[in-house]
Amino acid sequence: MRVSFRLLSAVLLLATSASADDAAIKAALQRPILDANQPWQEVKDFCRSRVIPMPEPTSVAEWEKYAEHARQATLDNVVLRGEAAEWAKPPTTVEWLETIEGGPEYVIKKLRFEAVPGLWIPALLYEPKSLPDKTPVILAVNGHDANGKQAPYKQERCINVAKRGMIALNLEWLNMGQLRGDDFSHYRMNQIDLCGTSGLALFYLSMSRGIDILLQHPHADAERVSVSGLSGGGWQTIILSSLDPRVTLSNPVAGYSSFITRGEVTSDLGDSEQTPVDLALYADYAQLTAIRAPRPTLLTYNDRDNCCFAAGHALPPLLDAARPIYQLYGKLENLVAHINHVPGNHNFEQDNREAFYRMIGEHFYPDQPFNARELDVTAEIKTADELKVDIPAENAGFHTVAKRLAAELPLPSIAAIEPRRARLAEVVHARDYVVTDSKLAHTEEANGVQVNSWKLEVGDVWTVPAVEFVPSSQQGTTLIVADGGRAAATAKVGELLAAGQRGVAIDPV
Repeated sequence: MRVSFRLLSAVLLLATSASADDAAIKAALQRPILDANQPWQEVKDFCRSRVIPMPEPTSVAEWEKYAEHARQATLDNVVLRGEAAEWAKPPTTVEWLETIEGGPEYVIKKLRFEAVPGLWIPALLYEPKSLPDKTPVILAVNGHDANGKQAPYKQERCINVAKRGMIALNLEWLNMGQLRGDDFSHYRMNQIDLCGTSGLALFYLSMSRGIDILLQHPHADAERVSVSGLSGGGWQTIILSSLDPRVTLSNPVAGYSSFITRGEVTSDLGDSEQTPVDLALYADYAQLTAIRAPRPTLLTYNDRDNCCFAAGHALPPLLDAARPIYQLYGKLENLVAHINHVPGNHNFEQDNREAFYRMIGEHFYPDQPFNARELDVTAEIKTADELKVDIPAENAGFHTVAKRLAAELPLPSIAAIEPRRARLAEVVHARDYVVTDSKLAHTEEANGVQVNSWKLEVGDVWTVPAVEFVPSSQQGTTLIVADGGRAAATAKVGELLAAGQRGVAIDPV
């Protein structure tokens, strides 16, 4: 018996019936075949086996060769796949708008920039009124907070570095703050993936163009560039600062764990952008952390995180991967871990911010006094209306970009279908799996129908449960794929038996 998971002979959605025969059929379909945890364990094992392992280089040269290949392969095959490579080529288009007073030492300049064609990102530049020739620049990103760039803990971070003489750029994140809306729903990035282009590119170019803007400032010091953010902002921070060598100092806060960890701790799975198509083929988050070496990196996690990425499970594997690489460079002191205990939940509050300021002081101002204690800026926190940035009413989000890409896709001729089918199989990593063993878990006969419950071992990877209904006289066989669970196939199995058909009901993985 051979099962192809790319082409099934029939997909039948089913209704239910209250007849006595249907009750017997339903009981047979509902009978457990596999152990309760077996399918989930097989999924985890399958995914874990496909995550690229962390290498064990013995020299800096060996590591740098590996790291540069991993970085470029990730950019080419994951981040900037398809049309995204063209989106990345033009220089960043920036439109500067009004300037408002911040506090005594700084102003806030409003701006918007085009991340990809048609997508404008609102942002705020916190600029000290007195600037030396060269000053550090800070990119402030943030996660799943509906307040977006107005979030008080994000404002406090930007204001504190501005008061210390640094330039900070506060970006709005997709589907947060002013960009809140259905078109920006993170799961819609998959629509762009379906058109052959990376949906992840919208996230990445929103960040990398932020670095462009900061480094275009006449007082920017390209040797002192930092990125920090909480949660989804922590994810943004590690993605950008591992793939963009311009980032000098990185501080992801409660923002990510390795794919191996995510397979065991499902609260860490995150939205689509955090597990983008094919990333684990080129770099796990463990490698992305190590790629930071020898640049200063502060990994901040929370002891009792009530969202995701708690310190106890998320942090150790990342340190285990990155420490040997920093050690190769003789720069182990540049990899710092900070665990927050008060309040200890999912936060980027004062304790975590002060850890960030300390890191800045140690690496950006090593030869001069630097106050890492947070300044009280409560009186300078502004409202969403005060920080609002004008953006186009028809701002393009994931769905809009996907529709534009779909409209430009070619319609193949009949003659071109076969090579395209082969290419599609390559893109989606399709495999044909042979049933290597079939085990009869249960069998019974009622009213002239033989009912067999099977465990089908497929390709030494999956175990597929199937219930076979064999009437005394067969007119053919129908395979029933029960997306709603085998019991949903009750009525259809009854119809097939009445027509003399052998029916085989399976649950998809």
